[in-house]
Amino acid sequence: MSEINNESLYKYLLMLGDNSMILGHRLSELCGHGPTLETDIALTNISLDLFGQVRNVFQYAATLRKEEASEDSIAYLRNERQHLNCLLVEQPNVDFAHVIARQFLFDAFQKLQLEEMVTSKDAQIAAIATKSLKETKYHLRFSSEWCKRLGDGTDISHRKMQNAIDTLYPYSYELFKETDVEKEMALNGIGIDLSIIKEKYFTLVNSTLAEATINIPQSPARHANGKIGVHTEHLGYILSDFQYMQRSYPNMQW
Repeated sequence: MSEINNESLYKYLLMLGDNSMILGHRLSELCGHGPTLETDIALTNISLDLFGQVRNVFQYAATLRKEEASEDSIAYLRNERQHLNCLLVEQPNVDFAHVIARQFLFDAFQKLQLEEMVTSKDAQIAAIATKSLKETKYHLRFSSEWCKRLGDGTDISHRKMQNAIDTLYPYSYELFKETDVEKEMALNGIGIDLSIIKEKYFTLVNSTLAEATINIPQSPARHANGKIGVHTEHLGYILSDFQYMQRSYPNMQW
């Protein structure tokens, strides 16, 4: 194991935290708009779980910056190019099928990633992964069951679910496009080798979609540079909303 580069570790933590933060915000936009009360509450609770994971990751990231940063400044004071989330999680809430498809495609990845990360040589990352894994298993159960319910439901729900998968599935390839930071963290036993879980991921996803009677899209991967800070137009709108209070009233305290 070579000497750890603090800047690389910091960026790796941003990748982990930004995925959960942006997806958590997307789900928070649905509060009060779920198709049923039970589902509305479930989506809100998943959003809260994701923000809890973000806090754990960003609190650790802040220690690498010492007095220069806090979990709040990391969350609220970075610009668009400084966010390192995958493009999948920033895609909009077109309809309930898109919400479920996006959630399922991410949950399947997150579960497999966390299962590997619990053995990280970084004790703090391993602890965060262990705690987050329990929540993520529930998230995946929720989203996969809804995939099947919508896909193998009425003609309308099937058509909407197929459309959502056709749109979002190509973004899943970015999850396995390793950046230099991810390669470095894997080499040092801190992060994971994404090639280890790639086959498991597509086996899990494709088998679930088969149960849902959804066809696997054959379209190529979408633009895939979110993990190095190149995003779709959607992220700018998310950040203008998410960061509004902190930027309008700097250093505000509740």
